[in-house]
Amino acid sequence: MGRDRDDESGKYTTAYADDDFIEAIELEDGLAGTTAVAEIVGCTQRQALNRLKELETQGKVNSKDVGRSLVWQVASD
Repeated sequence: MGRDRDDESGKYTTAYADDDFIEAIELEDGLAGTTAVAEIVGCTQRQALNRLKELETQGKVNSKDVGRSLVWQVASD
C-alpha cells in the first residue's frame, strides 16, 4: 500500500497520528522503549524513533537513556 500525498504541497501525509505513539507509551504503563512503541503502532523502529523525536521537540514526550536503550514517557502537562 502506497503512502498518500498532500495535493497542495506534494509532501507525503503522516501515516500515523501523534496520538498513536502517545497511546502506545501509555499502554506500556507510561514508560516504553522505541521497539515496543513500534510494535504497538505497527511501524518500523526507524519510523517510531523519528516520530518520537519529533514529539519530543514539541514537548509531548520525554526520552531517557537507560543502559543502551532509549525509553519514552508522555510529558507532564
